[in-house]
Amino acid sequence: MVAPRRTSRPRFTLLLIVLTAITLITLDYRADGGGVTGSIRDGARTVLQPIGTAVDYVVTPVGNVIGGVLDFGRVRRENAKLRDQLADARSSVEAAQDAKSELQRLQDEIGLSSTSDIPSVAARVTGGSPSILQLTIEIDKGKDDGITKGMPVISGGALVGRIQRATAHRSTVELLSDPSLSVGVRLATTGDLSVATGDGGDMVMSLVEPNTEIHDNDAVVTSGLQQSEYPPGLPVGKVRSAKRDEAGLTQSVRLRPLVNLSRLSFVRVLQWSPQ
Repeated sequence: MVAPRRTSRPRFTLLLIVLTAITLITLDYRADGGGVTGSIRDGARTVLQPIGTAVDYVVTPVGNVIGGVLDFGRVRRENAKLRDQLADARSSVEAAQDAKSELQRLQDEIGLSSTSDIPSVAARVTGGSPSILQLTIEIDKGKDDGITKGMPVISGGALVGRIQRATAHRSTVELLSDPSLSVGVRLATTGDLSVATGDGGDMVMSLVEPNTEIHDNDAVVTSGLQQSEYPPGLPVGKVRSAKRDEAGLTQSVRLRPLVNLSRLSFVRVLQWSPQ
């Protein structure tokens, strides 16, 4: 028995109906659908309505899925934008907190009675010495700001060093602990004069009278003698220890700088020249 062959007639018939309906709708010249054409058109609509419903049933979920995908992409972009804005806001808050701390440190440099009449330049510390043999720091102000070699540098009202060299916008500060730096000083309690020299960390006062009574934590300030590189009365450090030499002719006094030289953030350069 020969199996019946499948025919494409039903599909041809459906295609013919669809084309006929489209043609009739196109030829319909009246909106109310009157006349024979209108009746035929209504009939075609009745026949084709199930087909349109089936197509809508299939197409609508697909459209919803596509719309959902597009909406998801939009939501992701908006979330990424919001995350960026939040990160910017957090950075701004952190920057404001840092600026507030820096302002507080700068305020600590203002209103010193011993230097209030001396012009000065506030500067930020931007780097340290590349060598342990030369104890210096770099600051962000220079000749264009009125800074020249030899000017005293203070922090918190206490001496920390002097300008070693200056360029247009940068300067190098030689710290009190540098062995190449010496400062004329005076014991605040007795008035004894001496010279303090850097010792890599502390400072050492030499040739102090052997009979001078010196105690731990006694204050030492700049002497400010004529032609001195430093104005008088600037705090330099406090006595850490005092020791007489073997012959008993002088005392050697070790000082610790009043300011922690390894943690400087801001300084003031005094525009001072020897009188």
